[in-house]
Amino acid sequence: MSVTTLAPPPFLSRERTVAAAGFNRWLVPPAALAIHLCIGMAYGFSVFWLPLSRAVGITKPIACPADMSAIAAMFATSCDWQISSLGWMYTLFFVLLGSSAAVWGGWLEHAGPRKAGLVSAFCWCGGLVISALGVYLHQIWMLWLGSGVIGGIGLGLGYISPVSTLIKWFPDRRGMATGMAIMGFGGGAMIGAPLANMLMQHFATPTSVGVWQTFLVMAAIYFVFMVGGALGYRVPREGWAPKGWTPPKPAANALVTHRHVHLDVAWKTPQFWLLWAVLCLNVSAGIGVIGMASPMLQEVFGGKLIGLDLTFSQLDASQKAQIAAIAAGFTGLLSLCNIGGRFAWASFSDRLGRKMTYVVFFVLGFALYAMVPTTAHMGSVVLFVAAFCIILSMYGGGFATIPAYLADIFGTHMVGAIHGRLLTAWATAGVLGPVLVNYLREYQIASGVPQAAAYDQTMYILAGLLVLGLVANLLVKPVAEHLYMTDAQLKKPGAAAKAAEEDAVHADFEDFEEEAKDGVVAASGGGSTPVASGSTPLALVVAAWLAVGLPLAWGVWITLQKAVILFQ
Repeated sequence: MSVTTLAPPPFLSRERTVAAAGFNRWLVPPAALAIHLCIGMAYGFSVFWLPLSRAVGITKPIACPADMSAIAAMFATSCDWQISSLGWMYTLFFVLLGSSAAVWGGWLEHAGPRKAGLVSAFCWCGGLVISALGVYLHQIWMLWLGSGVIGGIGLGLGYISPVSTLIKWFPDRRGMATGMAIMGFGGGAMIGAPLANMLMQHFATPTSVGVWQTFLVMAAIYFVFMVGGALGYRVPREGWAPKGWTPPKPAANALVTHRHVHLDVAWKTPQFWLLWAVLCLNVSAGIGVIGMASPMLQEVFGGKLIGLDLTFSQLDASQKAQIAAIAAGFTGLLSLCNIGGRFAWASFSDRLGRKMTYVVFFVLGFALYAMVPTTAHMGSVVLFVAAFCIILSMYGGGFATIPAYLADIFGTHMVGAIHGRLLTAWATAGVLGPVLVNYLREYQIASGVPQAAAYDQTMYILAGLLVLGLVANLLVKPVAEHLYMTDAQLKKPGAAAKAAEEDAVHADFEDFEEEAKDGVVAASGGGSTPVASGSTPLALVVAAWLAVGLPLAWGVWITLQKAVILFQ
């Protein structure tokens, strides 16, 4: 057999990422985790707010003149930024995440995960560099543009880059596969926040709070991990299936399809908008809790957290500092539950089914939200904390389960792009949840409701959102037969060319395994295409998992140390 002379496709093309024979699919989840653990720091950006609010004053904030306009404050260098202004970065993160995933999700399916992952790395890390310059020059608009807008685009592309790939590598465990990757997004802050604190303490001087230096160091670290993750992505050859696995036979009226719906059709179906509502309502309730977890615990239990029969308003400054430390442990514990729920619930959905898993989320969630005011009035910290731990596990589980739910309903052909469109529900919830919770609290306190009871109505309203989510989930039915792509559509010229190119690349691998002796296959133009033949070395798989597992274990350890305070 002669050695092929087919020119290799471009390095960043999707075809170049088609896996060789013997590739171990367990190398793909750590590649996804490497990216998600980096962009997940978006959840932990609040660690920068206080230092940045005194970037000029260093020891205490220097307020801008009362008559200074908002535009002038954006360019002022002689006074400090307000935390409320810095908080816009958090809003931009999730609005841009959802919108960029929706806009470029279709492009990702054609470009492939490697190119999308690299673009995500340049956007997220480049945004941090721009933000560092903004801190150095004291220009808040550069933080909004750098991390908020450009970094937000990186979040969207990085978040959805592994979804379609993992679902195709793990058709037998869709939920578990997406749960492993999306778990990383929830865990990014556990690693990034303590790392940022350590770096800021190291770089702090009498003339600097150490934030811009921290941004640069974290950008460099994240860039290495994200590029490594992007280059580690591989896609399976067309028609590949796990050894020994047989696809289940389609059942009559089954909710899990073995066919495919095009993106342009999928987003116009009732099923898409019902799932949009399912995600939006689940996230709105959960994200509202995340935003108020710390103050809620402090205001509801007050002095009881430190063994005193005093309300929150009766505590002095030192006592409030004590319960603030306990509340920080509570927040850390919720973070762990958020992460664990992403993997556990998504894996559980492989057995229970996606629709029934969401039924559990909404029914159990409704009971727990409705029970929270009772546990608060009982004065039971343990029951209160347990309820919120389960609630946050289902919040994270909802994120990790939805990609597999979409694959069940619309097929895997364009699931990444469809998931990108659906993430606009997250952007909506990111505004709806916190606004709803915060304004309800302020309204009740202004109306004379005691702080300890100000959250009761809020919990009941959030429980009501979950009832609406349950109804939307129960209405999800299989897609109408005429909406599926035909074989002719799946084999249209563009798709046929792509498949042929993938087959050619794979053929190179097979030819090499049979004949090549020098580790490369000759290519036209005098170049060569590296080929990985045979089985993937186990040491490489272990090293890949250690690269992401060790930082994650460190973050979990730091968080557990803080959480222990809650029960002392």
